[in-house]
Amino acid sequence: MRRAGAPLLLLLFVLVHAAQAQPVAGFDPQRVTSVYAEALAFMAPRILEPVPVSQLAIWGLRGLTALDPALVTVVADGRLRLSSQSRTLFETTVPKDDTPVAWANTAAAMAGAAYALSGAIRRADNEGIIQSFFDELFNHLDPYSRYVAPDEAGEDRARRAGRAGLGMTVAQRGSVVVVREVIRDSPAAAIGLQPGDVLVAIDRQSLRGMAAASVAAMIAGPEETNVLIGWRGKDGRVREALAERAMVPPETVFVTRMAEIVVIRVTGFSRTTDTHLSHALEDALMAPRPVEGIVLDLRGNRGGLLRQAVSAADALLPPGLVAMTAGRAPAANTVWRSTAGQVGRDIPVVVIVDGRTASAAEVLAAALADRGRGVVIGSSTLGKGLVQTIDPLPDGGELFVTWSRILAPLGWPIHDLGVLPQVCTSRGQDVLRRQLGFLAEGTQTMAREIRAHRSARAPLTPQQVLTIRNACPAAEGRDGDLEAARVLIANPAAYAAALLPPMAETR
Repeated sequence: MRRAGAPLLLLLFVLVHAAQAQPVAGFDPQRVTSVYAEALAFMAPRILEPVPVSQLAIWGLRGLTALDPALVTVVADGRLRLSSQSRTLFETTVPKDDTPVAWANTAAAMAGAAYALSGAIRRADNEGIIQSFFDELFNHLDPYSRYVAPDEAGEDRARRAGRAGLGMTVAQRGSVVVVREVIRDSPAAAIGLQPGDVLVAIDRQSLRGMAAASVAAMIAGPEETNVLIGWRGKDGRVREALAERAMVPPETVFVTRMAEIVVIRVTGFSRTTDTHLSHALEDALMAPRPVEGIVLDLRGNRGGLLRQAVSAADALLPPGLVAMTAGRAPAANTVWRSTAGQVGRDIPVVVIVDGRTASAAEVLAAALADRGRGVVIGSSTLGKGLVQTIDPLPDGGELFVTWSRILAPLGWPIHDLGVLPQVCTSRGQDVLRRQLGFLAEGTQTMAREIRAHRSARAPLTPQQVLTIRNACPAAEGRDGDLEAARVLIANPAAYAAALLPPMAETR
């Protein structure tokens, strides 16, 4: 059997080397090489911790094993081998220089050899080979870096572009379609549409008997095109106006009152969140009814645009540091500052968070807490504080690479740690009641834990993170959060004790 195996292995070597000169049908070495070379060149100087190009490529080559468990890639004695059941099927010299191009060529050669020898690899095809390469590579980095294949990347781009509209939603009310919601500063708002108005015609086509979904489809269309809207207002008059379709983000800012407290729920951070939050605050403060406190409800807010969180902080903070991003690439290092946009400076602010509060929402909560402008109530937040940069790849796919950490004004990393509330509601009502009682007497029972949290610096071990977060375990928001905010605002001494004197900012 051994004598019979040797000619077979020799034949395999011949076939593989021939495949490099004359590619095996179906395998596209140019595509694979170009994608690997671009990705490795983009990633090497940008990922958070330095990793040699060779190691990145070797991690990626383990994707061949993921596709066909019978195949194993091994590096030994300056050789890179593709093996199966202890038999070497293909080998090549490890590149002498640690350049992206050299390793891309080597990785593509290994993939080509595997393609020629394995039915499982052939079934995965070029796209599957590339996808598996990045899946395995990113398993060794962070959970947010990823490769998006060409088809999915195209769909994502189309979704991001979306279909334009007028910034309103509609609903069925009996036999008519009415305006349910109008987004502030939208085309619908500009022509005077208001919730409750009855839509009667679009481009002079009667809407009699039409369903709300059909009417919504007629309103949507290409950006910067016009649509003629006819409607009947609450006064009974029928009006008609021309509106230009635009990309209008969904509303993210919702305002309610709780006696003399203004409650502003922010569900995400789109490109209009900052202005809508500023308008909501200004409207509340200009109303005849006095405002004794502001509650910013960020529970369930998964984040969004980082710049919007910084701009939103501008509405509540005096000039100073809001957040920093820190990475290895010079372009990844940014300092975000608030300007002179503070409103309601003498009004207490309470920020409510929970275990689902993430990313940009954590940036806003952290800035208000670190700067001594707001008391955070709730549970530890998710802890998503990494920033990705995007690289378009030669095959039409996209590479999302984490290249910086977000640091709060006091210098602690938001990622993993999350925001630690100054008033914890996730340990049960009895613990919360006792803490509020101590705060009313001027004692912050979480002072030691909060100072440990704010003194933490990256990188942190999992045990360090767990110890800090255990002071107020992550949990979903609860009904008592708003009541705790009300109690705190009603008692200035308790509010002051909860704030803690702000520590010195990182410059």
